[in-house]
Amino acid sequence: MVISPINYFLLFVISYVLVGLITPLMRKIAISQGVLDYPNSDHKSHKKPVPYLGGVAIIIGVILVSYLALIFSKFTWSNFWLATSVLGPAVVMGLVGLWDDLKSLNSLPRFIVQSITGLIVAIILVINDNIGNPTGITGLDVAITVLWIVGICNSINFFDNLDGGAAGTVAITAISLTYLAIISNQFFIAALSIVLVGSTLGFLIWNRAPARIYMGDAGALFLGVLIATLTIRFEPRTDNLISSLSIPILLLAIPILDTTVAVLSRLYRGVSPFQGGKDHLSHRLIRFGLSRKFTVVILWLLSAFFCLFAVAILILNSKNELIFLAVALLFWLVLFLIFISSSDF
Repeated sequence: MVISPINYFLLFVISYVLVGLITPLMRKIAISQGVLDYPNSDHKSHKKPVPYLGGVAIIIGVILVSYLALIFSKFTWSNFWLATSVLGPAVVMGLVGLWDDLKSLNSLPRFIVQSITGLIVAIILVINDNIGNPTGITGLDVAITVLWIVGICNSINFFDNLDGGAAGTVAITAISLTYLAIISNQFFIAALSIVLVGSTLGFLIWNRAPARIYMGDAGALFLGVLIATLTIRFEPRTDNLISSLSIPILLLAIPILDTTVAVLSRLYRGVSPFQGGKDHLSHRLIRFGLSRKFTVVILWLLSAFFCLFAVAILILNSKNELIFLAVALLFWLVLFLIFISSSDF
């Protein structure tokens, strides 16, 4: 089903406006109910309590716009179940995140639910042959999909440690994925991605520094599962398998870098990877002397830089694909060495 440019524009605008209007409402509800993120631990850098529930606004916006678009387009049950197979697991993880925001769950039950959700998504994708880069081995495809979804879900959650950081980065990834999906004639992925762009940017109005509301685990886990599912469903039509496999990774290179640096740093110091700390990319950049506002801009620019490599790899010939991939990998490794060698708290 081909989607016209005006319909993509409408999906973006409606999502942007809707989430932009719902977010302050959720802020009022969070304040009235005392759903606040208090600066009560060493790894939190804000000085005053900030309301949660911004993630609920994102979830409502994405779900409403997506299903309304199905209803007002040529509705079919096939499209309905296709959308639900992507949005359903993300909503489940969003609800788990909301429970965590309200009750402060331990990391183990949250990880178990993430793994179960990832397994369900993997089985659905493999059974319906909806993985962008299948290996042809069912068990391996399932394992890779579970690892990707759980890993990216946690990466986005970890990355949500600076005002506007996660929302802006997911928006940049979703913009790039929208373009890649359109030029590859994968219109379902493009439509959901542009809804994600509008929703995250609508939320960013209220989440940019100084943040007036946080997305909380509800938003971070929802976005993590959704962007992980969309990227692994996307089928890059490149000239070689290595380039094809690299595109989803490049689209999320900075959240992956952040998680890699933080986890390795904690393991080296004998600290649980799930324990919060000031060892993320944002904290390290701030310790380099950058302001919080400039730090988030740097992270956005780095995300956009790797996303541009993903776009370039898709549209170039096989020889240039590998050259661009090598340059991107080298740059990622340089960033890794710079960040991992910086001091920790």
